[in-house]
Amino acid sequence: MKKNGPRANKLDEILCQGNFIDKEKLEQARKIQKEKGGRLSRILVDKGLITEKTLLSIIGKEFDIPPVDLARFTIDPALIKLVPEHIARRYSLIPVSRLGKILTVAISDPSNIVAMDDLRVRTGLRIERVLASQKNITTAIERCYGSETGLTDFFGDTEEEVTTRTLKEEALIESELIEIVQDAPVVKLVDYLLKEAVKARASDILIEPFEKKVRVRYRQDGLLREKETIPRGMQHAIVSRIKVISQLDIAERRLPQDGRFRAKIDGREVDFRVSVVPSIYGEKVAVRILDKKQSKLNLGDLGFEKENLEIIKKCSSRPYGFILICGPTGCGKSTTLYSTLKLIDSPEKNLVTVEDPVEYELEGINQVTAKPSIGLSFAAALRSILRQDPDIIMIGEIRDFETVDMAIKSALTGHLVLSTLHTTDAVGSVTRLLDMGVEPFLITSSLLMVGAQRLIRKICPNCSESYEMTAEALNKLGLDPGDFTDNKFFRGKGCRLCQNTGYSGRVGLIEILVLDEEINSLIFNKASNAEIKSLAHKKGMSTLRENGFKKVKAGVTTLEEVIKVTAKDHG
Repeated sequence: MKKNGPRANKLDEILCQGNFIDKEKLEQARKIQKEKGGRLSRILVDKGLITEKTLLSIIGKEFDIPPVDLARFTIDPALIKLVPEHIARRYSLIPVSRLGKILTVAISDPSNIVAMDDLRVRTGLRIERVLASQKNITTAIERCYGSETGLTDFFGDTEEEVTTRTLKEEALIESELIEIVQDAPVVKLVDYLLKEAVKARASDILIEPFEKKVRVRYRQDGLLREKETIPRGMQHAIVSRIKVISQLDIAERRLPQDGRFRAKIDGREVDFRVSVVPSIYGEKVAVRILDKKQSKLNLGDLGFEKENLEIIKKCSSRPYGFILICGPTGCGKSTTLYSTLKLIDSPEKNLVTVEDPVEYELEGINQVTAKPSIGLSFAAALRSILRQDPDIIMIGEIRDFETVDMAIKSALTGHLVLSTLHTTDAVGSVTRLLDMGVEPFLITSSLLMVGAQRLIRKICPNCSESYEMTAEALNKLGLDPGDFTDNKFFRGKGCRLCQNTGYSGRVGLIEILVLDEEINSLIFNKASNAEIKSLAHKKGMSTLRENGFKKVKAGVTTLEEVIKVTAKDHG
């Protein structure tokens, strides 16, 4: 026989029997429960009749279970494998640690004995409980397993409303634009895109308008992946919203604009750098995500070989000279320079950077943003900075002769100068400086080292497996089987945690040209790149590909990844 009214669980009984809640509020919650069902405890919190903190305090005392703040936990992917997603969502719990045969899970309702029994049977482990709020557990589940929602959740009334209001976008005045971008659905949609990108550890978000749709892509581990498709009519409202939070001119749609903003996501501050460029179907937006939690600003964490780390440390400890890091856009040059600055920073030194724009704000270091549009170029900023007697100067990028001339003269007059250059290899940077008009004797007198850098994807630790390759297969790849004597390679099978790519995260490769007397002699006599590279290799310089092969043998990355990333630099 079916009973009338909802069935109370143990937690609801505790709340009803104790003197924790005002009787009037309790009756109000019971009435809602009778009409709509659901747990009394959740109704009390959702309707604001008690706070989540009060509820946790009541539960914690009653069950003698300590509360935890899940925002402070970094959950090991290996733990996530132990508990299937549907179990985590059904019982509202998340594994947080394992010690031997004991698995500790955070749960919002510790009275749920069925959940504990189910977990015990599935895992074969003893289950210990800690207490966390429903909201924090839901956030943790979405972070670890992936969100159940997508952009389709926003395309109800939102699409029709925004489409109607943006058909005449050319005629809209600024006040009307501001009204549109402050609409809750648009705000919610932009927030969703930002949060999903940060959660996916993306480095960039691209919002690209086409004739009938707007494509959203995330750059993850260096590769672009299409994530969402937005109806064409929403494009202008989304771009305008991003412009507003980036403090850009929302009425200007003919010229490119650059801006930045900061947002708090999952309890931490994340910086976003914005570039807006007009295209034939509207404005394309590129958002660079500068997440300090994901970025490794420690030289030892960048993945460089020990011998290369020692060279960087030795050269950066010199009182004066010029250090260059080169490579294409997005290869981690700035991260290496920031990490080097952090290594050599001290209260006794005056450190100044000139950047366009400033990517990361470093505590204790004076950072200047170059603004060529108003005459504050790298060279102009550097000229003024030198009057303040800095010990160490970082120049974001060498773009012209005037900048490199100032940099080299600074290095020759008692300053340590660090900068970047867009060249493909270390030896090629010397040729590039010569092409820019720098005299050979100035290069040999100032340049300490040049590092050429790349980023390669790491094998996902959750689905890594070993395999063997025949000598014939290695020969087809143009490789010497003798370089891989144990014939053991690794790859990722693909899993949910790596989105079936087999890769998770990236690590750095670097080849370093150290300028000594013999190398300087070749440069001074304008020797060819091949001659300089050959001598440097004899003196111990490892190429990018050779460094990559070391990581292949260590099981860090795949052979295919190294060959792909270093293809243009090899041979």
